[in-house]
Amino acid sequence: MEIEVGAILEGTVTSIAKFGAFVSLPERRSGLVHISEIAAAYVADVNDFLQVGQTVKVKVLAITPEGKINLSIKRAEEQPHTEQRSAPRQPRPAAPRASAGSAPSGMVHGPTNDASFEDRLKHFMQESDSRIAGNRLYSDRNRGRRRGR
Repeated sequence: MEIEVGAILEGTVTSIAKFGAFVSLPERRSGLVHISEIAAAYVADVNDFLQVGQTVKVKVLAITPEGKINLSIKRAEEQPHTEQRSAPRQPRPAAPRASAGSAPSGMVHGPTNDASFEDRLKHFMQESDSRIAGNRLYSDRNRGRRRGR
């Protein structure tokens, strides 16, 4: 059985880290369930939701070129719930966007509607962390100059 994106599989939690849990899958493969993909509720500590040796149902979100498998427990559980909807969700009309040249420098344009909320949030957090690190580096350099005077 080939592991494919979108497949729902059963696996066993093999280890737990601060950032998620590693799950053993069929074919002697393993994948990571990121802390944001464990439950629909906020997860401060993975140990509150999972235990080593626990059998879980996971959905394959992505397989990287390096062979790393990204998994989700909450999306595997959502599957039956989404089929019970009575009416299909209507797409929201796209908000008008400013032209590329009109945004102030450093301003990030909004994401397209084809990315999920979690993906957009992850992208935002990565950009934010990168900018904070750059600001700290700049700030540390300036502090060093002032002290040397």
